[in-house]
Amino acid sequence: MAKVAFVFPGQGSQAVGMGKDLYEQFPEARAVFDAADDALQEKLSTTCFEGPEEALKLTATTQPAILTVSAAVHAVFQKRGPAPAFVAGHSLGEYSALVAAGAMDLRDAVRAVRARGTFMQEAVPVGTGGMAVVLGLTPDAVKAACDAAAEGQVVAPANYNSPEQTVIAGHAAAVERAGAKCKEAGAKRVMPLPVSAPFHCALMDPVKPRLAEVLAGMRIQAPGVPVVSNVEAKPNADASRVVPLLLEQVSAPVRWIECVESLKAHGVTHVVELGPGKVLGGLIKRITKDIESFNVENAATLEKVLAALGAA
Repeated sequence: MAKVAFVFPGQGSQAVGMGKDLYEQFPEARAVFDAADDALQEKLSTTCFEGPEEALKLTATTQPAILTVSAAVHAVFQKRGPAPAFVAGHSLGEYSALVAAGAMDLRDAVRAVRARGTFMQEAVPVGTGGMAVVLGLTPDAVKAACDAAAEGQVVAPANYNSPEQTVIAGHAAAVERAGAKCKEAGAKRVMPLPVSAPFHCALMDPVKPRLAEVLAGMRIQAPGVPVVSNVEAKPNADASRVVPLLLEQVSAPVRWIECVESLKAHGVTHVVELGPGKVLGGLIKRITKDIESFNVENAATLEKVLAALGAA
């Protein structure tokens, strides 16, 4: 018997046109986009559907845009597909997971991630911080390279994405030094990422008190489905722990390898990535061969996945 988990993508999965066909074809998706537009008092839906791409790349827009598309896909899928045993999300995707689990209201979540994106952008002056993806080196070796390269500055693993892919973040110069050390240690490639801030590292600490104020005004309920958090890589169904975990997540690394291993340990056999792109499905394949992954981002993938899961 298939045991299903839903996972939700983070920043970087955005693309102009995302969610448009679902908005046009499914009233559930339309209701999500309309609610998000209303919550932000702007036409976020138009930016998702028509761009421009530059606007969609701004962190303060990217985060609510991806969350809204993910919530719209979830709204459509949950009416037609199997119910999940667990949910999880990558970074920003954890908010999408909390909405899917009924722990956060969509309107609150959209406002929260708009604030989160804005605070992240403001925390570090442009050009001061950087991020890079390291390919072909173990997570432990990447961590050792960061420790050796810090020299009093901040640089650390930000996303443990797969056994062969770790993203690092911190001061731009320290990220460069750490990248060079990773290459010396045998990394296949080190590529700087085009981001507006160094996410999931100590430079994001100033975001926490500001985000805490925003989240304090929001109603959090016990998740109806356990949410595997980025910080602990363990399922949480306790309402009182949702906000502390979200605040810690701002400057802590995303432990995605362990999140996937946790799903596997809890008997999950199939994962459905709900939202734009299929980045997480690709990472899951590299982490374990025991979980089959699918992605739903539009009407075509919806039909395909429903048929596949029906057969499973």
